[in-house]
Amino acid sequence: MYNIKINGRVWVLSIVLIGMLMSSCAKRSLTYFKDIGDQQDFVMKEGLFEEPKIVTGDLLDIKVSTQNPESNLLFNYGVVSADRRGEAQISQDPLVRGYMVDPDGNIDFPTLGTIKIAGKTKEEAKSFLKKELSNLVMEPKIEIRYLNFTVTVIGEVNRPSSFVVPTERISILEALGMAGDMTAYALRENVLLIRETSEGKVIHRFDIGEKEILTSPYYYLKQNDVIYVEADKKKLSQANVNPTTIATFSILSTLVVGIMFNFNELFR
Repeated sequence: MYNIKINGRVWVLSIVLIGMLMSSCAKRSLTYFKDIGDQQDFVMKEGLFEEPKIVTGDLLDIKVSTQNPESNLLFNYGVVSADRRGEAQISQDPLVRGYMVDPDGNIDFPTLGTIKIAGKTKEEAKSFLKKELSNLVMEPKIEIRYLNFTVTVIGEVNRPSSFVVPTERISILEALGMAGDMTAYALRENVLLIRETSEGKVIHRFDIGEKEILTSPYYYLKQNDVIYVEADKKKLSQANVNPTTIATFSILSTLVVGIMFNFNELFR
């Protein structure tokens, strides 16, 4: 009878220790838009997209197309070289072709000289350049794109980094996706957006778990925005059962079971 009790205790202790180890490694639930519920159809107005305005430090690719090939070479910024046939070629290196907006908001454009471009959207800048160049060439066509439209995602994400995006229409959810999503230890209720403006830094807080983020005026990002995902201190404290702790648990459980087994053998 005594032998049966000892075996039972050994079994119960083993189950308890295994359960503790498994619970410490349990997968955490990562929930978005928890307030939507189980609705199959859900329609809400998306946050208004505002085309970003050109700011100091932007690197712009500006292409001018005219009916005159010589004018094209003149207006398209870049290093002109000759190919094997002696024909002029424009460098395709975007870092060579780009126009950097200086601290005063200006760029130095061929034939036009120094022009103020900061504070304009791409469409406004295109209209401005077209009007100025129409005095020099017939029916110029202007194309403008950003070469360094960058957003940065740091904190509790899987791949924190700065990302150069091909289009200026990018949402906070897309940026988090580029960063590999938030980790299991992210504080989803307090995601910070840091934005540089002419008046200074603007800081906005998001709750990623709420659907209202979709209608926020900050839903779409602007160039040089920084997203900071704060760590959930409660989750981190619960996660302090690191591999070393688990190994210690395992060793202790083995010792306890071994001692009780030997104790059991002694009283057979």
